[in-house]
Amino acid sequence: LEGKARLDKVLRARFPGWGRKAVKALLHARKVRVNNKKVWLGSWEVKNGDAILITDPPEDKPQGPDVFDDAWIVAEEKDFIVVNKPPGLRSQSTRAGGKDNLLDLAITRFGEVKLFHRLDRDSSGICLLTRPGPVNAFLDNAFKERLVEKEYLAVVKAGNRLDKKGIITARLGQHAKRRDMMMVVEKGGQRAETRYEIIEKSEGKQLVRLFPLTGRTHQLRVHLLHMGAPIFGDVLYGGGKKDSPRLKLHARRIRLPKGEEFEEREFVAEVGEGFF
Repeated sequence: LEGKARLDKVLRARFPGWGRKAVKALLHARKVRVNNKKVWLGSWEVKNGDAILITDPPEDKPQGPDVFDDAWIVAEEKDFIVVNKPPGLRSQSTRAGGKDNLLDLAITRFGEVKLFHRLDRDSSGICLLTRPGPVNAFLDNAFKERLVEKEYLAVVKAGNRLDKKGIITARLGQHAKRRDMMMVVEKGGQRAETRYEIIEKSEGKQLVRLFPLTGRTHQLRVHLLHMGAPIFGDVLYGGGKKDSPRLKLHARRIRLPKGEEFEEREFVAEVGEGFF
């Protein structure tokens, strides 16, 4: 270290596997000491010789694959490719860049494709990639008109307010304190609806089938939290990795409507053993 540097930058450079958010959370939780003094400001200046002590350090973020795995392919047709995305792999690149995401890996494997249906990094299941052509305008209209049916599976905590089946209607807006989260709001925000059905129960948990009737950011995760049923393994809205090593949310099925040039299509990606 030459001269002085910001504490958060020093930590990110020394522990690149943690990620920016984990370093920020570590400082916010006041788990970093510099020369035996608690420091919670990322802008705190440190210099050579300073002693930095970290308690309860975060785990390294899982590294995504660096090549497309053909085992992910659910279906490959003339116009599109249906993929069963593994958990931990981003659907597309972030502002920070990097090629460890489904879209860039698919472009390397198939050539020019577009990501038409994305998932959160920690979710698994069906993603839809399209090749250039009229299918893109057709699907763009189908998604806008809510003619595409999607089904998810989630493992949630029991002892919640869910009935055997029903519809969750709650408006969603930006979280008041965190830009990377959403929350239920009484006014403003966006209307959001999720149909659900509990299909299996076990001690302390339930397997729920979910049908998003709207497509809002983090809709399923926030709606379930709102009903006292956070998803196992949800690091943003639930108990995180202490409950499960992965987010128990899986995009199981997608049904595409019939169009003038396209037949109705339905694709299913079953969850692996141990999901529930």
